[in-house]
Amino acid sequence: MSLQQKYAKVEMIMKELGLERCRHTRIGGGLVKGISGGERKRTSIGYEILVDPSLLLLDEPTSGLDSTSANKLIHILQGVAKAGRTVITTIHQPSSRMFHMFDKLLLISEGYPIYSGKARECMEYFSSLQFIPEIAMNPAEFLLDLATGQVNDITLPEDLVASQGTADSDRAVIKYLQLKYKTHLEPKEKEENHRSTKAPQQLQLAIQVKKDWTITWWEQFMIIMKRTFRERRRDYFDKLRLLQSLGVAVLLGLLWWKSSAATEAQLRDQVGLLFYICIFWTSSSIFGAVYVFPFEKVYLVKERKADMYRLSVYYVCSTLCDMVAHVLYPTSFMLIVYFMAGFKRTVVCFFLTLFTILLIAIISQGAGELFGAAVLSIKRAGMMASLVLMLFLLTGGYYVQHIPKFMRWMKYLSFMYYGFRLLVKVQYSGDQLYECQSKGGCRTLQNSPSFDTVNLDGGLQEVWILLAMALGYRLCAYFCLRKRISGCHI
Repeated sequence: MSLQQKYAKVEMIMKELGLERCRHTRIGGGLVKGISGGERKRTSIGYEILVDPSLLLLDEPTSGLDSTSANKLIHILQGVAKAGRTVITTIHQPSSRMFHMFDKLLLISEGYPIYSGKARECMEYFSSLQFIPEIAMNPAEFLLDLATGQVNDITLPEDLVASQGTADSDRAVIKYLQLKYKTHLEPKEKEENHRSTKAPQQLQLAIQVKKDWTITWWEQFMIIMKRTFRERRRDYFDKLRLLQSLGVAVLLGLLWWKSSAATEAQLRDQVGLLFYICIFWTSSSIFGAVYVFPFEKVYLVKERKADMYRLSVYYVCSTLCDMVAHVLYPTSFMLIVYFMAGFKRTVVCFFLTLFTILLIAIISQGAGELFGAAVLSIKRAGMMASLVLMLFLLTGGYYVQHIPKFMRWMKYLSFMYYGFRLLVKVQYSGDQLYECQSKGGCRTLQNSPSFDTVNLDGGLQEVWILLAMALGYRLCAYFCLRKRISGCHI
C-alpha cells in the first residue's frame, strides 16, 4: 500500500468507529487522563482491524457502547468476516438486529456447549426440542434464558414440566440441553470435521509461504522512532526530573564549594564527591531503564506476535530515545557542579570528566535494560536492580580498596569500579603535589592512601573496558529480550 492508501484506510476506520472527535486526544490509562472507556475499546478494535489479521478474537467488544455504536461495530466486523477473515467474539446481550448479523453461534452453559451451528437455525433447533417462547422475544434473550435455566415465558418439553417449581429446576433444564447437544449436534459436528480435515489448497499454500517484511529496516526504524519519542517525551522533559537533577547539582556545588586537593582531608572530600556523582547517575540511569520493558511487555508481545516490526528495530529505537534523557540531564548536572566544586578548570579535563559521566550513565542504562529484559516483571526487575547496584557500589573502589583475593573478581564486573578509576585519573596526576603546608613537606598525590590501588599515570585503558561494557550489556539485553518475548503469551 502507498502512504496515501494507508492514511485513507485509517481515516475510513476512524470514521466508521466514530473516533473522529477524539483523534488528537491521548489514549491515556490508569495514571494519565485520556479518552473514555468506550472510545478506548473502539480504538483497540480499530487498531486490530487496521493490520488486517487472519483471525480476530474479541471479548465482548460491544460492552460499554450505546446501541448505535454497537451496531456499527458489528457491521464493521461483519465486513471483515466477508472479506475472508475469521472473527470470533463473545457478545453480551446483543440486539435482535445485531444477532442476525452472526454466521455461526456457540452457546455455552456452565462450561459445556448446548448449541453449535448456524445462528439462523438455532431457534428451529430449540423448537424441535419443544423450547418455544410464549411471547415475542429477542432471540439472544431467549438463548441466554436457556443457558441460565431461566425458562419463564417459555414452553418446555414434557420431560421437564414435572421438575418446574423445584429448587433444581434451573439445573435440570441445563442438564437436559447439554444431553441433547451430545446426542443431536455433537455427532454431526464430528462428521463435518472429519470430512473437512484437509485444508483448502490456497490455505496450505499460504502456510508454506513465509511472508517477507513489506518495508525495510530503516523505514520501520523511522516509524517506531517517532512513535517511541512521542510516547516518552513527557518523561524525558519532565519538570520534576529536571528540578531534581539541577537541585542536586546546586546542593553538591554548595557543599563542596571551591573544594581543593591541598590536604589529605580535602582530597578525601573531593574524591568522595566524584564517587557520589558515580552513584547518583548509576542509580538514576539503572532505575530509569529497568522498568521500560516490563511496562511495555503487553503491547510488545502483542505486536511481535503479529509480526508488525522487527524486534531489533524496537530495541534500537527504545535505547536511542532513552539516551536523550541519559545525555541531557548529566550534561546540565555537570555544567553546574563541576565549576562550583572547584575541579580542574581546563577544557580537556572538563570534557573528559563529562564524557566519563555520560559513559557511566549509558552503561547503567544498558544494565537496567538487561535486568528488565531478564525478568519482564516490574517487582522482580526493581529487586534485581537494587541488589546489583549495591554490589557495584561496594566494589566500586571507594568504600573498600583492598578486597580479599577470593572476592576480588567481583570488582572487575562492576562498571562503577572502572568509571570511578577513570574519573580519578582524569582529575588528578601522579606528580601533582599536596600537603605542602605540613611538617613533612610536599608529597605527590600518587603517595596518597586514597590512590593506593590506582596508578594515576597509568593511561586511560578504562575507556575501552567501559565501551566494551556498554556494547556488551546492550547485546545481552537484546538477546535476553528476544528469548523472553518469544516465550511469552498474550
